[in-house]
Amino acid sequence: MTGPSFALLTRLKHDFRGLRVVGDVHGDARAFASAIEGAAEKRLFVLQLGDLTDRGPDNPATLRMAFDLLDSGQGLFILGNHDHKLRRALAGAMVRPDPEGLGVTLAQLEAAPDGAALKQRALAAIAAAPAWIRLGPWLFVHGGFHPRMLREPSPPDAGSAKPEGLVPRALFGQVTSRTREDGYPERLHNWVHRIPSGITVYCGHELRSLNGRPFVAVSAAGGRAVFLDTGAGKGGHLSWIDLPW
Repeated sequence: MTGPSFALLTRLKHDFRGLRVVGDVHGDARAFASAIEGAAEKRLFVLQLGDLTDRGPDNPATLRMAFDLLDSGQGLFILGNHDHKLRRALAGAMVRPDPEGLGVTLAQLEAAPDGAALKQRALAAIAAAPAWIRLGPWLFVHGGFHPRMLREPSPPDAGSAKPEGLVPRALFGQVTSRTREDGYPERLHNWVHRIPSGITVYCGHELRSLNGRPFVAVSAAGGRAVFLDTGAGKGGHLSWIDLPW
């Protein structure tokens, strides 16, 4: 485990009883508030797996809560592909907003009384968000795993730079050049079988659940991947898992 991750784990073990790992929120602010409130009652640090915004009913409130967690030292969020795209749009890049995704977020930010301040804060917070974090036997990432993530820290500029190196895997998982019938990229899960024994990867990005609960895949080597996206903001609900020390 790298130095920064070890220091973070040491601090968290001193101040909290464990972690609450929260899947993709996608603007479902009411569910996110419940997750945060419950974590505070149990003295758990909130670690959200990325994709805070797009599609859901209240993206500004979701961002406010994420920033409050950062400011209070009670939580953080991993960089997701939707977060990265939002920052690019706010920075003036040529980004085509999905009318059901980024378009919703941008419209809600325009209408929010504190929208200008939220935009400026999002630029800074997303730029500083890690693309992955390892804490002991746990690896937290939005899209997909690579073994090098176990020994290399996330680039400090992952949220503001063009995705390179391991960052595309972290944001998008493992994809082919083909598109599925539903319009989403065709995704592979070969990376699951590269998770070594004793390591659990917690990720979001892809709704793989068939029963509304987080989907668990076991690697050939005995490691595990836990997919926590259960459709919040997209007709499903928000899921989280508590990890005591």
